Amino acid sequence: MAKSKIKNEEQYEALRDQGYSKEKSARIANSDSSKTGKKGGKAPKYEDWTKDDLYDKAKEIGIEKYSKMNKGELIDALRNH
Repeated sequence: MAKSKIKNEEQYEALRDQGYSKEKSARIANSDSSKTGKKGGKAPKYEDWTKDDLYDKAKEIGIEKYSKMNKGELIDALRNH
């Protein structure tokens, strides 16, 4: 299995030092900064989502044990994935 290539190793290491997960650090370090926005999109806050919608999103992105989480735990898990 080939090892993933990190485009910006310095940024990746800085993010890891800040406590970000390997996956999230890699996504950020590999993003094309010319195509990513400075500010988030217009999606509603997770607090405004229904619990079912949060479950669906957690399942979609592969968060484990999401079915046992309450709404607050789901929001934390989604934000920190």
